[in-house]
Amino acid sequence: MKPARVPRKKDAWAEADQYRWAIYWLLIAVCIGGSVGRTFAVTGNHGRHPFLSANDRSRWATVRSLVDHNTFAIDEVIEDHYWDSIDKVYHLGPDGKYHYYSSKPPLMSVVLAGEYWVIKNTIGLKIAEHPFYVGRAIIIVTNGLLLLGLLWPTILIVERYAKSDFARVGIVATICFGTFLTTYAVTINNHLLAATSVAIALYCGLRVWCDDRSEAKYLLGAGFFAACAAVNDLPAFSFFALLGLAMLIKKPVPTLLYGIPGAAVILVASIGSNYIAHQSWRPPYAHRGDGEVLGTVESKLHGPLDQRKLPPEVRDVLAQQEVELSDEAQIITRETGNRWVLLDKGIDRRYAIQRTDSAIEVRDWDNWYDYDTSYWKPGVKKGVDEGETSRAWYAFHVILGHHGILSLTPVWFLSIVGLGMWLGEKGVFRQVAAFIVLLTLVCVLFYIFRPLKDRNYGGMTSGFRWAFWLIPMWLTAMIPVLDRWKSWWWGQRVFALLLLFSAISASYSALNPWIHPWIYNYLGYLGWLSS
Repeated sequence: MKPARVPRKKDAWAEADQYRWAIYWLLIAVCIGGSVGRTFAVTGNHGRHPFLSANDRSRWATVRSLVDHNTFAIDEVIEDHYWDSIDKVYHLGPDGKYHYYSSKPPLMSVVLAGEYWVIKNTIGLKIAEHPFYVGRAIIIVTNGLLLLGLLWPTILIVERYAKSDFARVGIVATICFGTFLTTYAVTINNHLLAATSVAIALYCGLRVWCDDRSEAKYLLGAGFFAACAAVNDLPAFSFFALLGLAMLIKKPVPTLLYGIPGAAVILVASIGSNYIAHQSWRPPYAHRGDGEVLGTVESKLHGPLDQRKLPPEVRDVLAQQEVELSDEAQIITRETGNRWVLLDKGIDRRYAIQRTDSAIEVRDWDNWYDYDTSYWKPGVKKGVDEGETSRAWYAFHVILGHHGILSLTPVWFLSIVGLGMWLGEKGVFRQVAAFIVLLTLVCVLFYIFRPLKDRNYGGMTSGFRWAFWLIPMWLTAMIPVLDRWKSWWWGQRVFALLLLFSAISASYSALNPWIHPWIYNYLGYLGWLSS
C-alpha cells in the first residue's frame, strides 16, 4: 500500500518557526559581511584614499586634524587636495584668524577621532600615511556596530508585534538588502547613524506606548536615541519632539526622570562640541547671511564701491567699533550696486557692505559659505546642485521620479498599504500609524518646499537621503500587510518582486553611494534630463 498523503500546510512559513532565529543570524551575517567586503573594495580618489565624496572627506579632514593637529580647523589637512572638500566653511577661529572648518556637525567627527586616536597611539598608524588601513578599520568598526544596532531593534520589533514568520523574516530581509542604509555602510555618514538611532528609540517608544511599560531603560533609550537622531539629521527633530510628547502623555513622571535626562546628554554634547569647534551656538548651516549691523552711511556710495574704492565713511563706521583698517583693505564686488565685501588681509578681517532702500549698511561678517573658492556661491554650483526650478517637478522626482522614494525602493508601497490598514483599525496601532504618517509628511513636505538652492535631491547621492531616517518606521508599517499575506501565494510573490527591485536599486551603488541613482543615470543616457 502507498503511504497516506500528508496534506500540505496552508502557511508554508509555519515550518520555519523553529529556525527563525537561525535565519535572522544568517541574514545579519550576510548583511554585515557584505558591507565589510564592499568596504575593502572601496578605492576613492582614484585609488589614493578610501574616502568617496566631498561629504565624507569633510568629516575625515576633521578627524585627522583633531588627532594630528589638535584643532578643528582643517587648513593643514586640505593642503593635500585629495583631502579637500566642498563641504567646508570659512570663519574666524579662537586665534583671531580665519580658518577652514568642516560644515558637518562636529560631534560625530569627535567620536571618530577617538577611534583614530586609539589606533594611532596603540598601533602607531597615522591616517595621513596609511589612509586605507586606518580609514577602513574605522569604517568597519563604526558602521558594523551601527548596522547591528539597526538590525537588532528591527528584529525585536517584528518579534514583538508581527504575528507571522513571513512578516518577521520578510521585514528583516528588507532591512538587510532592500534599503539604502546598507548601501551607505561603506562610507562615514550621518544617515546610517540617524536611522539606527530612530530604530532603537522606536522600539523603546513602542514598548512604552503599546505595552504600557515604564522601566527606566525604555524611557532612557527613547530619549537618548531620539535626541541622537535629531542632532545627526535635522528633520529627525520632528521625531524627537513627537516621540517626547507621546512619552510625556503616556508616562509623564518616568519621562521626566529618565527620558529628558537621557536626551539632555546627547543635546549638551552636540551643542557643546559645536561651540568648541566654531565658537558659536548655531551650527555652520545657520551662518549663511550677513551679521549684525555695525553702522550705516546715509550717502550714496554704490558708485565708488562698484569701482572697488574704499570710501572714508566706511572707515569711520568701523573706527567707531574700534576697528582700524590697514592699508591692505580692499573692496570686492559681490552684487553690483547692492552688496560688497570689505577684505583686509593686513588684519585678517572681512565685513559685508549692503545697500538698502535708504542707506548703506556696514555689517559684521557671518556668511561662512562665502569665500573665494566656495562651491556654494551663486553661479558656481553645477548639475543637480543648481536646484530644480519647478517645485511640482521636484515633488514628482522625490516620490516617483529619478530620486523617488517609491520608484527606487518600491517595497515602501507595502508600508503605505500597512499604514492604511492600521488607520482603519481601533487601538494603539492606529495611533502608531498616525505617528508615522505625520512624520513622513513633515519630512517630505519640508524638503519639497525648500527654496530653489536647496531643491537638489541631496546632491550627488544614490537616493533621497534626507528621508533615510524614516526607514525603521516604514519597515514597522509593513507588519499588517505581510501578516495578512502570510498564506496568500500571490502576496508573497508581490512582496518578493518589490523587494527584488528595491535590492537592485540599493546594490546599484554598493561600492559608492555618492553617485546618482540608476534611474537618473538612465534618463541622462536617454537625453531626457536638462542637466
